[in-house]
Amino acid sequence: HARLHRHHRRPGRGARWGAAVTPVLDTAAPLAHLRWDGGGAPVLLMHGVGGGRQAWERTGPALAAAGYLAVAVDFPGYGLSAPIQPYDLAGMAAAVVRLVGHLGRGPAVLVGHSMGGMVAQEVAASAPAVVAGLVLASTSPAFGKPGGDWQQAFLQSRFAPLDAGLGMAGLAAQLVPSMVALGAAPEAVAAAQALMAGVPEATYRAAVAALVSFDRRANLPLIAVPTLAITGAYDRTSAPEVAQKMADRIPGAHCLIVPGAGHLLNIEQPEAFIAALLAHLALI
Repeated sequence: HARLHRHHRRPGRGARWGAAVTPVLDTAAPLAHLRWDGGGAPVLLMHGVGGGRQAWERTGPALAAAGYLAVAVDFPGYGLSAPIQPYDLAGMAAAVVRLVGHLGRGPAVLVGHSMGGMVAQEVAASAPAVVAGLVLASTSPAFGKPGGDWQQAFLQSRFAPLDAGLGMAGLAAQLVPSMVALGAAPEAVAAAQALMAGVPEATYRAAVAALVSFDRRANLPLIAVPTLAITGAYDRTSAPEVAQKMADRIPGAHCLIVPGAGHLLNIEQPEAFIAALLAHLALI
């Protein structure tokens, strides 16, 4: 990957640094997405199970201003992307690979939050040639232990409001406050709740079910691109010690814990997240 890294070392070369970029909504691509084109290398922004392309409304413009092509995707069944069958991480990863080819700008840096981080790891394992770097945010290399108490409790907590007929808005109202750090900005909490409330219930159920079998721990030592593991200090879903252990198994990876953030760190602490992201991209 050495040649790849040299090629992408200065992704913003030739771009108008700091210039405002008008976002473009593309619904004809393998994954619907919103992109901000700063002229350089592609950075794919991939959301979590309760998210969508809107989760990156602060991140995308900042990346474009720094000279990158920022691409905030809707995973299958989310936003404007069509669902897939079967609904699994392999299918989601395949769509990401097709999207990188569709963009035609060479290998991409994959920035994945929570479920998006799992998809990023799936792409790194199945199609490493399309990956220039990784940012694994509030995620883990495996989804608990199959049949384990933690996993069952997780599934129960996620589905209980839906099984009770409260819908996605009811789920979001219950779940989001428990996912952010104490004292999180009310506008950040409201934005996260609105985003989760807008996810179709069928998609949410399928996506959560797809996580159950995820386990890419064996591939961590094989990752050969610059990697940042980042999570919030108060993340109870993907705890800081999980991020550190994951980084320890990836050659040359770094781990960063964001103070004052929970699981939704890119929404709770966007400035700190963007600063860490840009610092990592400068190394690629």
